[in-house]
Amino acid sequence: MGFANKTTVDAVRDMKKAANAENLFLRMKDVSVVIDQLEKWNIEKEHELYNRLNLEKIGMSGHSFGALTTQAVSGQNFRISGVEADPRIKASVLLSPTIPKRISEKVAFEHVKIPWLIMTGTHDNSIINDTDAASRMKVFPALPKGDKYELVLNKAEHSAFNDKGLPNDKLPRNPNHHKSILAISTAFWDAFLLENQEAKDWLNSDAVNFLLEKEDRWQKK
Repeated sequence: MGFANKTTVDAVRDMKKAANAENLFLRMKDVSVVIDQLEKWNIEKEHELYNRLNLEKIGMSGHSFGALTTQAVSGQNFRISGVEADPRIKASVLLSPTIPKRISEKVAFEHVKIPWLIMTGTHDNSIINDTDAASRMKVFPALPKGDKYELVLNKAEHSAFNDKGLPNDKLPRNPNHHKSILAISTAFWDAFLLENQEAKDWLNSDAVNFLLEKEDRWQKK
């Protein structure tokens, strides 16, 4: 085993160790603590961020374990005491989301109240757990209607949402994927944080499909 391979193995092992329930709950608390701190800085006249933050329009986004953290603070039901969404988060983008293991998708997601944008790929398989592309696509159908969106990129792997690939990637990266990711996520934030009606109209029209390749999929409800 070469040094580079050993480093990769160690990194994967460390990621597997870190992606546990305890760290998820700690991450959730971190999100709320960060927002609490931003609220304090926004009213401290001596602070450089004084009166510069619009904390009525907070968006949350994350990839993989970060997506699970985003789900947890923006509406997923875990059926665990003390695990609640932070109501200050008004919209979320989930890159490679995860379905629950102990309860149904319907129970987990049927009461999500805020706008969600899900992005995944047909080859979006995790290197650190059993989450595969097929399971990620079960999130959107379980969401209630109203400002919910899903982009599925054909032949996109788990690394499609990163700037660089991962050591276990099997397919070449498609440059059009990043163009679609950037355009659609920007329109989503404009629509639901800036209340830009033109951006919302675009998301709800067929115009989005002109960005995509033939076998990509765009859904909304």
